[in-house]
Amino acid sequence: MKPRTAPTTSTSTTPTTPTGRISPTARTAWAAAALVALTTALVLTIRHDGYFTDPAGLFRRYAACWALFALALLALRRVPAARVVPLLLAGAVAVTATGLVAPPRTSTDSYRYAWDGRVQSAGISPYDHAPQDPGPARLRDPWLFPTGAACQGPDRAPIPGGGPVPHCTRINRPAVHTIYPPVAEAYFLAVDRLSPGGARHKPLQIGAGLLSLGVTGALLLILRRRGRNLRPAAYWAWCPAVPIEAVNNAHVDVLGVLLAVAGLGLVAARGIGRRALGGLVLGAAVATKLMPAVVLPGALSGVRRVRDAAAVLVPAAAFTLLAYLPYVLLSHDSVLGYLGGYVDEEGYDDPSTGSRYALLRLVLPDSWALPVLLVVIAGVSVYVMRRGDPQRPWSGALLVTGWAFVLLTPGYSWYALLLIALVALDGRWEWLGTALAGAAVYLLAPVFGHRSALSAIAYGAALLLVLLAAAVRRRRGARSLRGAARRPGTVPHP
Repeated sequence: MKPRTAPTTSTSTTPTTPTGRISPTARTAWAAAALVALTTALVLTIRHDGYFTDPAGLFRRYAACWALFALALLALRRVPAARVVPLLLAGAVAVTATGLVAPPRTSTDSYRYAWDGRVQSAGISPYDHAPQDPGPARLRDPWLFPTGAACQGPDRAPIPGGGPVPHCTRINRPAVHTIYPPVAEAYFLAVDRLSPGGARHKPLQIGAGLLSLGVTGALLLILRRRGRNLRPAAYWAWCPAVPIEAVNNAHVDVLGVLLAVAGLGLVAARGIGRRALGGLVLGAAVATKLMPAVVLPGALSGVRRVRDAAAVLVPAAAFTLLAYLPYVLLSHDSVLGYLGGYVDEEGYDDPSTGSRYALLRLVLPDSWALPVLLVVIAGVSVYVMRRGDPQRPWSGALLVTGWAFVLLTPGYSWYALLLIALVALDGRWEWLGTALAGAAVYLLAPVFGHRSALSAIAYGAALLLVLLAAAVRRRRGARSLRGAARRPGTVPHP
């Protein structure tokens, strides 16, 4: 007799189905594990106060977070459809909450928000006084306006104090008036009124966190109504830029993003009334941060009649103008504030003074950069308005916004929050590289210098990713058409 042999057993600990495939529970567990790793890395990154002392190390942490973000997205693709929304929402809450574990790390903009809100609560227009002006000095407190030894540090700006003791503020550019539009100012006022005394930066962070989750909810609602895959909402909900820029740094851009997403969702709905309401909401987005104006060509995708275009543009323009009206009536100074000075300071009108238009300046004289950019963006906008899908206005908005970023090469990483939300609506993940490029320029420019060269390298790599992904998609589309043509009984679609 042959000796009995022990039955072979698998050494794998991964649950499988009888067919050998990984079970739905195991696939969900892998995605959850990737999320845990991502949130852990985000906590360690946000708690690392290295913007001034260790920017290269801080960027390495950023890069690790983005790598884990990509891993979590890949794992989410294999999660069963019935479990996607619960996992996506749980991940959104966890990722968003990481932004609350420390005070603002890489930007002091939220301190200006806090000051503008406090000034308005006292019945003073935020456009009438710079933070260092003596007029509203009675509203200062040691948190925003330290004195003496507390003025030591790279994030303190000196201000006149009228004595031997040093006076300073956490607010950047304390000698200039605010730059923020009226909806943003109304938000700052609301946060100040709802905040308990001595709350400091935390109410702005919490408010931004709630707005970030609101964007996730709006994305899921729009995608569900369109009958589309809900997984792309994770491009926003789990993106490291959201807890870092929208929550920890509390940038008001997130309010503009929420309004822009909601406005595009309404514009995509049928009916002239919905389009008009969408235009109104888009006007509110523009009156929050101005930048969302770049999505307006997308909102006009495929429009053939003047009536349909007017249904969007007239309410948008009317809301923007009317939002400024109360501040115009209450203010003694210009409600545009430091806008003109900011444009000059950032080199938008004179490319030779900054790192803007870095890719264009590789091949063009500096004086040509701005005119060529305007021509290219105008061409892309016309293409979107003529050939875009009116049922998917965010697709055209992403195209215009993406090319604007690539050609402008902005150096502030939080500007890309709008782009990330559009990626989540449209699904073209390759544009996320542009957001990472902005973070690289913002963090690494002080390390390597040569900001313009760094912008060209970072945004050049992001553009290359976009072009490669577009080429792959075209090839796959052509292959799919050829395959359909070979199958009997099928009619290929052009």
